[in-house]
Amino acid sequence: MSISDLYAEAIASLDPAAGNIETAELHVSEDVLLKAFALGPGASVDPHEHEKSTNVFHILDGTVVVTQDDEETTVDAPGVVYNDRGVVHGARNETDTVAILTASLCPLP
Repeated sequence: MSISDLYAEAIASLDPAAGNIETAELHVSEDVLLKAFALGPGASVDPHEHEKSTNVFHILDGTVVVTQDDEETTVDAPGVVYNDRGVVHGARNETDTVAILTASLCPLP
């Protein structure tokens, strides 16, 4: 099964309520994690950091507010946000609809 097939299947099953997040792992290997996030209205991925890993967000549907250290940027789909190692980052959905993003983490800590 291809990543696009896994993505379509995973997203079809994600339907978070307001304030909630649902996730699905799309790929896991010894050095890469690819995970889908569905952020319900008002939901957020709390700011955090990966000291030894790069994290890339791909905003695929909707709009998210991305935090990086002390800065915030609103990103509409389709969009890509690069979070370098050690950068505190997070995302939140301030809209009334579900927002979908994937996060790639590599290498795995």
